[in-house]
Amino acid sequence: MSDTITESPTDWKSAAMRKRVKSRYRKERIFKSFGLVALLIAGFFLVSLIGKIVIDGSGGFFQTSIEIDVPFQADILGDPQEMALGDFEKKVRSTNMMRLIQAAMALHFPEVKNRRDRRQLMRMMSTGAREQLRTMILDDPAIVGTVKRVSLLASDDIDQVIKGNIDINLPETSRKVKDKEVAWLNKFQSEGRVSVNFHTLFFTNGDSREPELAGIWGATMGSLLTLVVTLFTAFPIGVLTALYLEEFAPRNRFTDFIEVNINNLAAVPSIVFGLLGLALFLGVMGLPRSAPLVGGLTLALMTLPTIIIAARASIKAVPPSIRDAARGMGASQMQVVFHHVLPLAMPGILTGTIIGMAQALGETAPLLMIGMVAFIVDIPSGVTDAATALPVQIFLWSDSPERAFVEKTSAAIMVLLSFLITMNAIAIWLRQKFERQW
Repeated sequence: MSDTITESPTDWKSAAMRKRVKSRYRKERIFKSFGLVALLIAGFFLVSLIGKIVIDGSGGFFQTSIEIDVPFQADILGDPQEMALGDFEKKVRSTNMMRLIQAAMALHFPEVKNRRDRRQLMRMMSTGAREQLRTMILDDPAIVGTVKRVSLLASDDIDQVIKGNIDINLPETSRKVKDKEVAWLNKFQSEGRVSVNFHTLFFTNGDSREPELAGIWGATMGSLLTLVVTLFTAFPIGVLTALYLEEFAPRNRFTDFIEVNINNLAAVPSIVFGLLGLALFLGVMGLPRSAPLVGGLTLALMTLPTIIIAARASIKAVPPSIRDAARGMGASQMQVVFHHVLPLAMPGILTGTIIGMAQALGETAPLLMIGMVAFIVDIPSGVTDAATALPVQIFLWSDSPERAFVEKTSAAIMVLLSFLITMNAIAIWLRQKFERQW
């Protein structure tokens, strides 16, 4: 009979064991404390960042206007009833609109006689006020010969004074708005002619050198057209590539090499894809610079690895029993893949695609490399028109010296973040709604 070695039971009440258990619990508490501290630090910086953007950018959605009594003088504009439409439109030009504003300012400040002071007085109004008057006259020619109280855009400096971003208590030499302008502004305020209103031009205008006239609509359309090209290029190629690699490709060194390189491409810096787009689409193919077509193709190259990886994971998650059941009913390999596997994997594929598109929407470096950093005023109407994108617009505004562009930059960041959050929310909703537990 062999000897049996039996270990003595552990004495859980011994001092050594109590010390070990106490040490283990202490380490667990320390680990949890580090995790909580890391979470709190990350949350603090996130809230600080978002708070700073909101505080700086909230003013960008509003703009100061000043109501002035404008005499629509017939000797400047002519009589619309006695003139042809073309001749009347020629009269209603920027120079004559400036003369109307000068006449209005002379009514409010008849004491201002000095030529330099009159120029300084005119600088209180935005250059966009001329277009406002022009549109008003063309819409209603009957106002010619009357005097009307009109709300016109104030200049960016006056707007910053009203919003408190320019401290008028500083010495005059330390600020752009001079004492005379402050006095004139105070008179307008005392008469109740100054108001801060929601700035619709921020959402309907293209870029401008004047902060009060600059808008994001041109950049938004550029981003939209770029994403359309990206989606229609990357989505079919990515899904078909994933289907081939998962369902049709033989397992050999060649396919292993392709898979490894797809995974590596997902980690390549985005500026490298910008260099590739610059060399291929502009240098070799000769496509138009700064066009959404080139931007979309470049971002499609960057997004392809993300879509392929997400699509492969979704296809792989479909149980083999689905395929076996379809084959047992006599379905061909193509029917199995496109009638059964692909529809079941589509929710996961769409989720990965939306996340990839959200990443493409926020990219700046590839677009800078292909020339989408140009100053574009016009709204693009097609994929070959010159355009910019929201991230690039933010980059351009952040480099502008005017103080008013600071809040425009933050406001544009808020719009971009809202788009990104919406796209990610849609991806989460799709995953939760259509996800199946096998």
